[in-house]
Amino acid sequence: MPTKLRKPWPTKDFLAKFRRSTPWPLGGYLAVVSISALVGVTAGWTAFAARIDNYAYDFFSSPAQPTSQSAVLAIDEETLKRFGGMRYIRTILARALDLLAPVEPRAVAVDVILADEGDTIENARLEEAMSRTRGLVLPCDTVRAGWEDPLPRFRRYASAFGHIHADEDSSDGVIRKIQLEMVAHDDRRWALGLVAYQCFRGRPPILESPDDIEVAGRRIPAARAGDNRPMRIRFPGPENSLTVADLDRDPAKAVVFRDKAVFLGITALTAARDRWTTPLKLSIPGVEVHRNVFDTIARGEFLTPVPDLTVLCACLAIAIAAAAIFWFRGDWIAYFLGGLLLVASHSIPAMLFRNGIVFPYFASVSAAWLPVVSAATYRYFVVRKALGKSESDRARYRQAIHFVTHEMKTPLTAIQGSSELMGRYALSEDKRKQMAQMINSESKRLARMIQTFLDVERLSAGQMELKQEHFAVREVVTSCVDRARIIAERKQIVIHEGALDADVLTGDRELMEYAVYNLLTNAVKYSPAETEVWVAAEHSAGQVRISVRDQGIGLDEKEIRNVFKKFYRTKKAEASGEAGTGIGLSIVEQIVTEHGGRMEVTSQPGRGSTFTMILPVSADAAVDAVPA
Repeated sequence: MPTKLRKPWPTKDFLAKFRRSTPWPLGGYLAVVSISALVGVTAGWTAFAARIDNYAYDFFSSPAQPTSQSAVLAIDEETLKRFGGMRYIRTILARALDLLAPVEPRAVAVDVILADEGDTIENARLEEAMSRTRGLVLPCDTVRAGWEDPLPRFRRYASAFGHIHADEDSSDGVIRKIQLEMVAHDDRRWALGLVAYQCFRGRPPILESPDDIEVAGRRIPAARAGDNRPMRIRFPGPENSLTVADLDRDPAKAVVFRDKAVFLGITALTAARDRWTTPLKLSIPGVEVHRNVFDTIARGEFLTPVPDLTVLCACLAIAIAAAAIFWFRGDWIAYFLGGLLLVASHSIPAMLFRNGIVFPYFASVSAAWLPVVSAATYRYFVVRKALGKSESDRARYRQAIHFVTHEMKTPLTAIQGSSELMGRYALSEDKRKQMAQMINSESKRLARMIQTFLDVERLSAGQMELKQEHFAVREVVTSCVDRARIIAERKQIVIHEGALDADVLTGDRELMEYAVYNLLTNAVKYSPAETEVWVAAEHSAGQVRISVRDQGIGLDEKEIRNVFKKFYRTKKAEASGEAGTGIGLSIVEQIVTEHGGRMEVTSQPGRGSTFTMILPVSADAAVDAVPA
């Protein structure tokens, strides 16, 4: 049965392409963007963010349309003056209820606490008026001991009770929400506007769930938050209302209240205990706040908050999008897409708000701005650094090319000069043989030099496999020392051969000779005249340590960390006047690494350096190389 070939896992190819297409560091980028995203997302749940959200939503808010199902009967300054002031408030209430009784409103919500005893005559008159009122809703409020309810004599006439507690935002004094439910001493009360709507619809039960409540088929998005259910209020613009004084002068005007929910309360500036600033920058009395609660429910135009988990996922998606944009794109398209993301983060919360959905504004904005700015900044500096490094590498590369061509000129000059002499003059046979040998020797040297550079480049690019041959370490070192002594003699530098063990390595002999020779010539080049260089090859624990020690300029800690980087040259090396490319040691490290070894460097500035190649010794190679 033929073997079925398995297709490679696509993720592996993708990741390889991903790494090739993104040369700058992924870890640093992810760290920067992740931190900025975390800060941006968490910032959306701070008190400062809530304040910004409120300001934004106030700006987005537009006046709601008032309903025809409710109206306010106001006790204004004129009404108080007409009936004798606040001490006769129960008389005023009784008169208002008497005027409303003939038109039969479907609900009457009173926003005046009736908890004190008051005047007996006034109480009796108010009781009589209450007895003729259908759908009467009386107010209650929280006190330290629990609830402050109307007197029992008034309570018996009420169809329901509703709390009139309201709180403005402490940061700016604007009222935006009402607690539909309040609990005090294990006694629960619903909001006055909600109870009025319940009575208006015939007193159906209030159905509850953790996320909302329902009255007469109207679902109200008021998720439980502790002991209350906050609901955002949709406020209309300035409204006109009839006053008790207006009805007292012309009772026929009461017809406008027929079949409506009427909210009866004090609007006089001198008497009203509660006045509130709305998001529309209007100052309204408490009775109008409760009427607007009713209207919000009656219209069914709610402001529904987005769940926290949804907000979190959306903010993370925004941050991931920002990260992806600047990772995969580095041109003007990235900045264009980043700009679109910022515009969307500003505009989408506004669009959602105008459609009744409350998405945290600051969370969206910060989740977009911080990752976009961080990603763009990181990419800018990384690319700028990369460009600077590339420019430096190009300069060093030009220098390296200059050095290589200079090195090649020597054998080429010798070949050219010898050939010209042979062609121009009649030379003796011995002289011609000497010239031919020189041409042959220099040609081989040039070819070897070119081949070595080509091999190193192919090796660095992963396009070349090492030769697998056995060779003795001693032979390699001795050969390199013999060649290096010619250079050393010019500076009167003595090269000492230490212990040279008879270890055998497996690999590419030519490349290994290049590496050892490079270390020796470096030691000679950067050592003062009339000094000494030591070379040794010692066996240790299945490894051979080939070390080259000099008395040269030395390296500090920073230079040691960078010495094997391509095109890197120390300032002291450049100041020495010795020609160099900065690629020799990088090639040495590459060769040693490809042979399964590693490099060690010990050095002291001004006192010399020791470069050590640590290479594995093959036992099989040693056995094969030992003569029988």
